[in-house]
Amino acid sequence: MRNYPNAVTGVSGMAIAMENPAALPESGANPTRARLRWLWLSLAVILLDQAAKQIAEALLMPHQPVSVLPFFDWYLTYNTGAAFSLLADAGGWQRWFFTAIAAVVSVVIVQRLTKLEDHERQTALSLALILGGAIGNVIDRILLGHVIDYIQVWLGSYPFPAFNVADAAISVGAVLLILASFIGRKPSGDEPA
Repeated sequence: MRNYPNAVTGVSGMAIAMENPAALPESGANPTRARLRWLWLSLAVILLDQAAKQIAEALLMPHQPVSVLPFFDWYLTYNTGAAFSLLADAGGWQRWFFTAIAAVVSVVIVQRLTKLEDHERQTALSLALILGGAIGNVIDRILLGHVIDYIQVWLGSYPFPAFNVADAAISVGAVLLILASFIGRKPSGDEPA
């Protein structure tokens, strides 16, 4: 057994070490690297998104809905704009504008992931989903000049704008991030209990 002069051994020592992590020996584990394990989820979202887009392009005709359920169609379309086709008719500059925004957001998300505490799993999950979705759509913008959308959901007789796996990951990630911000809040001494 190694001798760690600053560590307390035994079961009671574990409780002390949990209160004072500095008392633990250097394990060689890189905390930043451990936090970046969430990037595997981002990679999975990217791969699933790109595979689904390739399948949609191979099997669907543009703007020809394939009804699956009364409220759900496969519907291939191309979006040169942002969410809900924002700026879709802007003339082309929006391709690089949205790519630049996604690149900056991606860097910020990766930096944020490196700073998360171990207990902030829901925040890490949400950021990993948003990152994967953002990169999935950026790949389309860079390579194709547009984003491939292929899922159409109906709200009664109103069609919700077509979307893809990347959009769904961004949306789920955003909702989880909002929920995490409420769940993770600790009441301050000024707030009534």
